[in-house]
Amino acid sequence: MKLSKGVESTVSDPRLIEERRTQILRAAIKLFSKKGYYRTTILDIAKEAGISSGLIYQYFREKEDVLYLALMLVLETYEHEVPPKEEDFNNPVQALCASIRAYCMVVDRMRDATVLAYRSTKSLPPDRRVFIKDGEARTNRIIRKCVSDCIQGGYMREVNKDLLVYQYVMFCHAWALKYWAFKEKYSVERYIDEGIQLLVASFLTPRGQRALKTSRENNR
Repeated sequence: MKLSKGVESTVSDPRLIEERRTQILRAAIKLFSKKGYYRTTILDIAKEAGISSGLIYQYFREKEDVLYLALMLVLETYEHEVPPKEEDFNNPVQALCASIRAYCMVVDRMRDATVLAYRSTKSLPPDRRVFIKDGEARTNRIIRKCVSDCIQGGYMREVNKDLLVYQYVMFCHAWALKYWAFKEKYSVERYIDEGIQLLVASFLTPRGQRALKTSRENNR
C-alpha cells in the first residue's frame, strides 16, 4: 500500500515515507485497538514505535491522520489479498470458499487492526468516513461476484446476495471481534471450515455440493 494519499508529510522521499509510516501505523494500531483512539496520545505512539513524537509530526499533521491511514491500511489489505485468481479454480464454489478463507486469514493476521476499524471509524470526519465505506464496499463486491457466479452457474440457489455477502463479511470479522470467545475452541483453520459448512454449503444446489466435496478432497 502507498501510505501517502490524502495525508501531508514534510518528508519528500517516498521510500522513507512508506517505511516510517508503516512503523508508526503498526504502533498506533496496537494502541488504538487496546486503549481506544481518544485515550491514546501521539507520545504513546512514539514510545511504542521507539521514536520521538517530533518525528511522527514529520509524517502526519495530527493524530486523526494516523487513524485515517491505519484504517485505510486495513481495508486495502483486505482488498488486495481477498480476490481469488479465477484461473486457479475449477468452479465458482471453490473461488467463493477461497475468498472467505483468504479474508479470514487476513483478519487473523490483523486482529488488532480489524477491531480498530469497528471501534474508531466513527472518530473520523464525514468526508473521510466516505473513503472508509468505499474501501469496505470494494472488498464486498469481490465476494458478491463469487456469489453471483455460483448462482448463475447453478451451484447455489437464488438468495438475497446483499444479505448473504454481509453474513460472510461479518463471519470473517467476527474472528477478530470475538477472538476472546473463539480462541480456546477453534484454530483459525477449523473456524473457517465450520463457517463454510454453515454459510456456504447450506445454500448450495446438488451441483454445488459436488463441487464443494471435490474441492475438499483436492485440499486433503
